[in-house]
Amino acid sequence: MRRTLLPSPAPMLRSFCPCNLVRPILKNAWPVLVAQLVSIGMMVVDTVIVGLYSTRHLAAVAVGSGLFVTLALSLGGVLQALAPIVGQHYGAGERERIGSDMRQGLWLAGLLALFGIALLIDPRWLLAPAQLEPDIENIAANYMRLLALSLPAVLGYRAFYATATALGQPRPLMFIALFETLGHFALAWCFVGGRLDLPALGAVGAGLSQAIVSWITLGLCFWLLKNHPRFAPFRIFARWETPRWQKQKELLRLGIPIGFSSLVEVSSFTLMALFIARLGAEAVSGHRIAANLSIIVYMLPLSLSIATAVQVAQSVGARNEALARDYAFTGLKIACVISAILTVAILSLREPIAGLATEDPKVAEIAVGLAFYIVLYQFFDAIQTVACFALRAYKISFVPLLIHIGCFWGLGLGFGYWLAFHAPMPHGAAGFWQAIAAATVAAALLFSGLLWRVTKQRTTVEQEHPGK
Repeated sequence: MRRTLLPSPAPMLRSFCPCNLVRPILKNAWPVLVAQLVSIGMMVVDTVIVGLYSTRHLAAVAVGSGLFVTLALSLGGVLQALAPIVGQHYGAGERERIGSDMRQGLWLAGLLALFGIALLIDPRWLLAPAQLEPDIENIAANYMRLLALSLPAVLGYRAFYATATALGQPRPLMFIALFETLGHFALAWCFVGGRLDLPALGAVGAGLSQAIVSWITLGLCFWLLKNHPRFAPFRIFARWETPRWQKQKELLRLGIPIGFSSLVEVSSFTLMALFIARLGAEAVSGHRIAANLSIIVYMLPLSLSIATAVQVAQSVGARNEALARDYAFTGLKIACVISAILTVAILSLREPIAGLATEDPKVAEIAVGLAFYIVLYQFFDAIQTVACFALRAYKISFVPLLIHIGCFWGLGLGFGYWLAFHAPMPHGAAGFWQAIAAATVAAALLFSGLLWRVTKQRTTVEQEHPGK
């Protein structure tokens, strides 16, 4: 027999009025967006504080943090498997299974952390392709070893993040992100430059600060899970539970493709930057400005995607396939409208933005030129991101991984490399952006087509066999 949980908009929604579909998505999307934008402050803190201390230490942080973030996002992506699992159980009113899901997710976070730490014990093999100067490589290696200490806490937080969003409770994420960023600023200010009679540690101080703040943040997450009225009913820490390999298998089956998809997307831009670096400092600097703008713009469709997936998963759990389909395509429509507004904003502000980021007119000119491709890229990226997350809410992750590999590694990087360097008239940095825009258009068409097919089939089955 099904039991009613805390109020859940998906299963309780009776009207298919567009306002009733839009409101729950936006209600969950804006706290996630704020949390993500605040989290970017962590990178800003490192750039400003370490940059003021030493350019060489900043170079070490830039390379080391890029590698660590790629690893952390990939492993954290595996834990995103919790979101559709918890969301569907929530929609179905299966309270006791949610607590067990979270406990198993924490075990998986610990196992993944051990794997990640093993890779970071001696990170020089990861740093070797960057061909850093020996002293910078030493700094980066020590910095990454300290970041390795934070990995269990970082992945534990990702498990909390997936569970909180799946339950439709994203607001705590805002306050956690604010605490984490401010805490990192305070500790890094002390450790990096040696203030308050502490020794100056440079880049290592930034790593130490992040490790301390990450573990305090995880403790805060555990406190919320135990005491917050929205999480306490699930009794996540009510009893001890050893790893259950059947559940671990389910998490890995769904999560490994999600983690690999994260790796594909992140590494696409990382490799783009490495290839574009061959074209000279001005080209890579212009690309960096455009890439930073692209990252900020991406936060909006990402938050919409997470919020849409929550409503879809809860509706699937409640066995309301028609409502799940309506939520999925409402999320796509919202993304299209907001992307159209962003298109106008980027076209209008691209020159002032480039002027704020650099005083070099050649670099600004390159950045302004590349911003045109962001307009095309971000519109279709919003569609493919929302559609991909909606598919994950149905526990479909392997086919989306194949689409990501084909589009972003194959078309985006492969075709982009040819356009940039080997076309009859090489396009330079613009070649990569042209290819990544084409890859995103292809991904948007494939993902939206797959979503349409999946939702249509499931809705048809529900109509023909009610209650199944």
